[in-house]
Amino acid sequence: MTTLLAERDPLISHSRACAALDLSRATVHRRTQPKQVRPVRARPVSQRALSASQRATVLAVLHSPGHVDQPPREVYGALLAEGRYLCSVRTMYRILASHGESRERRDQRPATHHPVPQLVATAPNQVWTWDITKLATLTPGVFLNLFMILDLFSRCIVGWMVARRETSALAQQLIARSIERTGIAAGQLTLHSDRGAPMTAHSFDALLMTLGIEASRSRPRVSNDNAFSESGFKTLKYQPDYPGRFRDSHHARSWVREFVVWYNQRHRHEGLNGFTPDEVYSGSHVALAHRRQRTLDDAYARHPDRWINGPPILPHPPSKVCINPAPPADLSPSVPLPNEVVPAEPPETIRAPRRSITT
Repeated sequence: MTTLLAERDPLISHSRACAALDLSRATVHRRTQPKQVRPVRARPVSQRALSASQRATVLAVLHSPGHVDQPPREVYGALLAEGRYLCSVRTMYRILASHGESRERRDQRPATHHPVPQLVATAPNQVWTWDITKLATLTPGVFLNLFMILDLFSRCIVGWMVARRETSALAQQLIARSIERTGIAAGQLTLHSDRGAPMTAHSFDALLMTLGIEASRSRPRVSNDNAFSESGFKTLKYQPDYPGRFRDSHHARSWVREFVVWYNQRHRHEGLNGFTPDEVYSGSHVALAHRRQRTLDDAYARHPDRWINGPPILPHPPSKVCINPAPPADLSPSVPLPNEVVPAEPPETIRAPRRSITT
């Protein structure tokens, strides 16, 4: 812009040129003026400043074995208890900062880097994801806990429970009974969850090892690593008939039981392209897809002008469902993908596709 102003026709005034370019005259003037370098004046040394020998004495005390791992406030209090005063706490910080030591003086635990969980399911009962959510009650501050297990491939709820407590013991009972009811063999299943206390308990890990289940866990504070369970809870709590607050655990179990039946058997899941979780879990979606494709073919034969891009093709449920899918090069069969496992629901009510289990 300033170049255009400098090369303008002499008949055009500076004000008119600035107005044409929508520039402020003051801004143009400031940008075209040479920058003035102001001399940096040295800050005068205060008469109250410590001398070089005094600063060396303070630094030696801070480096001494008894104070090397203590913050200046601790050192200041310890010196006063011994009847010594060297300087203020703030001066200690200034001396440490001048030597590049103004940081946490105690040894710190090194940062832990958790691997990104990458799970792939190509059939039901290969990967389960589970989590726990709170259900509000009519009593302020009192919540119930909903344990819910989803099959990753079909989104089917294979186990659930409502309990007053959130404990690893309840999670172990739910997982064990869900595995028993669905007949999953050892080494077949990967169980994925976040890093809540019930999921990371040593007794829970021991149960998974006994059952031959591979454990997979999300990274700390990364909810997207368990997005399928989080999405299932949102579907539950955004239902039009969701009470918002439950009277007691019996009311909550009754409502969740009806929700699970609707979700598994009547919910046309968007992620399954209109099929229900129960249809995909049982494998009946294959025959149903042929039937629905014939319906589309008949509609196309009657009104081909309604489809400008040719005959309609029914979208099928995805053949592979992933959590944190790897880049295409890493998805080749020769590269094994890490899997994670997680616990399931407590022993009060467990739901498996096409058959309900209540205790």
